[in-house]
Amino acid sequence: MLERVRVIVCLGALAWDAAARWAGLRPLPRFGHGREVPIGTGRVLLGTYHPSPQNTRTGRLTAAMLDSVMSRAVELADG
Repeated sequence: MLERVRVIVCLGALAWDAAARWAGLRPLPRFGHGREVPIGTGRVLLGTYHPSPQNTRTGRLTAAMLDSVMSRAVELADG
């Protein structure tokens, strides 16, 4: 079902770890906001802090930071 997917945006470390396991990456790459990890066949994992109130109210994740990651996802998807 994911044959045409080029970018998997992971909202938080939990999603990052799950996607890395799904992709069969060993050892598991460390999560980081804005981190990119190729997973083969032209696909990339792209991490961002989860947009929860805990992260947005404290400023750990700003709208500009999330916009930057999403813009990068579009760039990667366009190839």
